[in-house]
Amino acid sequence: MKIVLLDGYNLNQDLNWETLKNLGDFEFYSRTSVDNDTEILQRIDDAEVVITHKTPLDDSVISRASQLKYIGIMGTGYDVVDIDSANNHNIIVTNVPTYATDAVAQFTFSLLLEITGQVGLHNQLVHDGKWSSVDDFTFWDKPLFELKGKTLGLIGYGRIAQKVAELANAFSMKVIFYNHRPSVATQKWVNQVSLDELFQKADIISLHVVQTPETINLINKTTISKMKDGVILINTARGKLISENDIAEALNNEKVYALATDVVQKEPIEKDNPLLKAKNCFITPHIAWAPLETRERLLRITVDNLNAYLSGEAKNVIG
Repeated sequence: MKIVLLDGYNLNQDLNWETLKNLGDFEFYSRTSVDNDTEILQRIDDAEVVITHKTPLDDSVISRASQLKYIGIMGTGYDVVDIDSANNHNIIVTNVPTYATDAVAQFTFSLLLEITGQVGLHNQLVHDGKWSSVDDFTFWDKPLFELKGKTLGLIGYGRIAQKVAELANAFSMKVIFYNHRPSVATQKWVNQVSLDELFQKADIISLHVVQTPETINLINKTTISKMKDGVILINTARGKLISENDIAEALNNEKVYALATDVVQKEPIEKDNPLLKAKNCFITPHIAWAPLETRERLLRITVDNLNAYLSGEAKNVIG
C-alpha cells in the first residue's frame, strides 16, 4: 500500500514519522503546490492513501486519482477536500477533530489578553527606554481593560468554544453563545442566544465555526453594524469568516476597537492585505495549532485514523 503525505514541512521540524512509515510504502513531501493539479496528481497517482495538511484535493484531482481509497486530513477543518467528490468516488475522508482544543483555546485567550493587557507593546516600550525617561513609577500608552464582567459571545459552540467558555468563566466573564444547531449548555453560567442577540450584547466576540458557504464573510458590514461600538473580535478559526475590507474599515473608524486574528483569507498573508494597515489589528501567522504537544497528538490521531480504516472500522469520517 502506497501512502503519500503531501505537505509535511510545517509538521516535520521535530516530529518522528516512523509510525506512518511502518504502515506501508511511505512517500513524504515537504511541500506540494496548492494550485498545481498536475503536480498533485503526479504525486498521488498510484497512491491508495493520501494525507494532506493544507494541500487542496478538489474534484479535478480526486476524479483522476484512480487508486485513491482514503484521504486523511491532518487537521480539524475539511475545506481542503471536496467531500462530495470523495463520497461520489467511494473515498473515505477522515479528519482530526479534537487534537488542538486546549492549544487553540489557550491561544484565543492569549490574543484577548494581549488586547486588554498590552503586554507586548509595553515590554517593547520599556526596552526602548520609555520607562527610564518618565517621571513616575508607571506609565501606559494604550488603554488597559479588566475582563471581569465583560460579555464574551462565542459564535459556534464546539469543543474549542466550550473550552474558551471555561476560561472566560474563570476570569468572571459573562458567556453567551450562538450555535447553528440548538446546543444545550450544562453550565448555568452559559446562555444560548440568537446571532443577532449575540451581536447586540457581546463586548468580545470569538469565532469558532468551520468554513462553509454559509459562514464565509459572516463578519461583514451588515453584521458589524449590529455590534456594540468598541467591540473586540477574535478569530482563531478560518480567515474567510471575516470580510477583511469591511473589518479594516470598522477598525479605522473605531466601530470595532480591536481585531486579533491568527488566520487571514489568503495565507501566507499578502503584502496588500488591508488588515496590515488597519488600526489596532493584531495578526499572528496561523500558529494556534502549533505547540509541539499538539502536533504530536495530531500525528498520533492521524495514524490511529488510518489504522482504523485499515481494520475496516473507520472513525472520524466526514460525509
